[in-house]
Amino acid sequence: MVRRRGSGTPSSAPFPHLGPTNVPIPIATGTARLVPETDGGVLIEVNGVPSSYQHPDPRHLVFEYMRWMQTALRVHLAATAPGAGRLEIAHLGGGGCSLPRALAAEHPAARQIVVELDADLAEHARTWFDLPRSPALRIRAEDAAVALASWREARFDVLIRDVFAGTETPLPLRGTAAAAHAARVLRDDGVYLVNSAGRPSSRAVLADELVTLRTAFAHVGVIAENAVLAGKRRGNSVLVASQQPLADGIDRALRSDAVAVRLVGESDLARLAASGRVLAD
Repeated sequence: MVRRRGSGTPSSAPFPHLGPTNVPIPIATGTARLVPETDGGVLIEVNGVPSSYQHPDPRHLVFEYMRWMQTALRVHLAATAPGAGRLEIAHLGGGGCSLPRALAAEHPAARQIVVELDADLAEHARTWFDLPRSPALRIRAEDAAVALASWREARFDVLIRDVFAGTETPLPLRGTAAAAHAARVLRDDGVYLVNSAGRPSSRAVLADELVTLRTAFAHVGVIAENAVLAGKRRGNSVLVASQQPLADGIDRALRSDAVAVRLVGESDLARLAASGRVLAD
């Protein structure tokens, strides 16, 4: 479940190449719908489910879990300052490409690759929202697990996973092989950001993701709301994995978010891990 703010009658549209709004638009995996919002932004629904939100300010992310990823990445990059070279970022899953668009605005010299199974949706998004062209932002139409396995060692500084089939991430992207590939394709100071959504009244999805990532990464943290962590409701959490200790200041930076969210402390993390099981492929 993704919560967002702002809906209703749109203001003047800031996207001159936007497709038709409030009608089904055929894409490879079904239909998309563009819903204009009062802040001038556009919600992208895929098969009736909110998938992405594009704000007139590309750096402004409306979906909460994307803001948490953005915050964690800012703190991580400030601490590690990866190389003097160009920042290399890979996205497993892209949807309407709101996070790639935000990172392109924040890191204009970066090179990004988005792997999106629905090529129609990704290419529509490139036109609708004037996304950067290759090589700044490349879109690859492929299954994310296949692309992940194909990449060479130490290729990326940042890897982001945001893939869902319905309401769950497919097992080939949650198991031990995917975790090992994620660790392999990242550089020594790289970071892996994972969007995880668990079922209500159960922490199993998040706990399993945590212990599985720990088979491949030396350090794994969890960003979550207390109600989601306790299994009281379904919601998105973000896992942050690296071979280096997680940067100081992530929890402090998260306190400025509109949602009461935190980087889970060691005691809670240990309890969560104790309830998880390693996901074999």
